[in-house]
Amino acid sequence: MKSVALIVVILLALPILATNSESASLASQSVVDKTKDAAGKTKDAVVKGAKVVGDKTEDGLSKTGEVMTDGWITTRVHAQFVDEALLKNSDIKVETNDHVVTLTGTVLARAGRTRATTVARGTEGVRRVVNQLTIGPKR
Repeated sequence: MKSVALIVVILLALPILATNSESASLASQSVVDKTKDAAGKTKDAVVKGAKVVGDKTEDGLSKTGEVMTDGWITTRVHAQFVDEALLKNSDIKVETNDHVVTLTGTVLARAGRTRATTVARGTEGVRRVVNQLTIGPKR
């Protein structure tokens, strides 16, 4: 940040230094004002850029470098349910919003309900799981 301000000062000061000496004191005040203005604008731009980067990284990247969006998380949770014996013949709907996974539908036993929650929680990118699964036969 200091180097950017220094470059701005130098670039603003060069044309002024080339003018005659009578306007030097007036020009130096102008340089100070312009430098302060440019430094303020630079700071604002850096802060805005940092906020954008923060927003973009909120989704984050998976360990394999993929962007972890809500859709990506939903797909991963579904894929992990396929190989789970306790979840066979279950009817589970997965929805993800802001990295919060909501499970709805039916499972055959309490163990299936618990396992679905455990699998969803263990999925990369999941912040929280809301389990609304009911126990009973597949609808």
